[in-house]
Amino acid sequence: MSLTSSDGVASTTRTMFSQSTRIAQQIDADAATVWRLLTTAAEYPRWNSTVVSLGGQIALGSTIKLVSTLDQSRTFSLKVKEFEPNARLTFASAMLRRTCSLSGEAGGTRVEIVERIGGPFYPFVARMIPPLEDNFERFTADLKRAAEAVTH
Repeated sequence: MSLTSSDGVASTTRTMFSQSTRIAQQIDADAATVWRLLTTAAEYPRWNSTVVSLGGQIALGSTIKLVSTLDQSRTFSLKVKEFEPNARLTFASAMLRRTCSLSGEAGGTRVEIVERIGGPFYPFVARMIPPLEDNFERFTADLKRAAEAVTH
């Protein structure tokens, strides 16, 4: 199964035991600038309209506490599973895995975010998961705006 989307437009693919949401965005800023935004937890609420709070330090093996605008009554505990500076960042929990990949492009950085929610209990919780496309689109638009503001 392949996930495709235009820049800044999220798409979700569902199966019996999982769903995957993907978005890609070209940002007119270098990877180091984008990486700094993605890895400075305390600054997320300043630039990211999809995050209420993000506690902890974003570093390999650490656990962060995320409160999203999708469900402000819930705090998600996410472990940092991959941390490759200026290239790849992955957060995960029991059923969720979100990977941000950065690649250098002419004059900027291409960011791709893929989030997979799934596992044997997915069919029991699937109906409680809100649509994620708008949230992904806001996240990448905010990231683009913040990174390009630093650069220009």
